[in-house]
Amino acid sequence: MPNPFPGMDPYLEGPSWSVVHSNLIQEISRQLSLKLRPKYVAWSNERIVLSIPDPIELPTQQSRIPDVGVFNFDDDGMLADSGVAATASIVVDAVMPEPLVQTFVEVREIETQSLVTAIEMLSPTNKRGDGLVEFRQKRIEYLSGNAHYIEIDLLRIGERFPTSRPLPSVPYCAFVSRTIRRPHVEAWPIAMDQALPTIPVPLLKNDPEVMLDLQQAWQTIYEIFSYDRLVDHARDPVVPLSQGQSAWARKRLVDSGILP
Repeated sequence: MPNPFPGMDPYLEGPSWSVVHSNLIQEISRQLSLKLRPKYVAWSNERIVLSIPDPIELPTQQSRIPDVGVFNFDDDGMLADSGVAATASIVVDAVMPEPLVQTFVEVREIETQSLVTAIEMLSPTNKRGDGLVEFRQKRIEYLSGNAHYIEIDLLRIGERFPTSRPLPSVPYCAFVSRTIRRPHVEAWPIAMDQALPTIPVPLLKNDPEVMLDLQQAWQTIYEIFSYDRLVDHARDPVVPLSQGQSAWARKRLVDSGILP
C-alpha cells in the first residue's frame, strides 16, 4: 500500500527504524548512482561502533523476578511492610554496549577514489546519549575535511545539527554543507504534513550538482517493503504525537483505509 502520509510516517520512529534506515540508504545510493555516471559513484558504506542502543530502538524487555521474596512498594517507593528484610534480589538484564552497524552513503570520484560528498542519515543513537557524543565528533571531522557533507534527519526527537540561530520548530530537517561555503549550511526544515524535499548533492568544482529526491526514495521503499504493515498503526507510536498531530495522523490513516 502507498504511504498514507504526504512525507514521513511518524509511526516508524522506533524499533523498526534500523530496517527503514538501511533500506533508505540503499535506495539513495541507487538513485544517485544512476545520475552520477560516468565520473562518480555512490556507494553505501558502513561503520561499526560500540554503543548502548537508544531505548526506542530496543524491543520491550521483560524482567525476571524470583519465585520468593516479592515485595510490595507504595507510591513513594517505600516498602509497604517496613519490618520485612530485603532478602531476595530482582534479576534484570543490564543494558550493555554492543556493536551497532551504521550505514551511510559516499559519493566518490571513480578515477581517484577520493571522497567528494558524504551523506549521513541519522539514527536515534546518533542523536542522544553516548552515541550522540561520538557522532558529534564524526560530524566535526566531516565539516573540517575536504568533502561536502549532507545530513538527513528524519527523526522527531534528539539533538539536531547545531546552528548559530534556531531553525523553525518542525520535526524533520535536511542539511547540505558545501566545502566552499563553510561555515554556512543550507537547511530544509520539513513539517509533518509536507513531502520530503529534493536536495542538491554537490560535486567537484565545475561539475553540476545532481538532485536527490528524498520523497521519491521514501515512497519507493515504503511500497516495496510494505511499511504500512511494519508497524501497528492502530496503536500510539513509540515516539508520542501531540494531540493535534495524533488527530491529523488518524484522519490520514482512516482516509487511506489502513484504519476503519
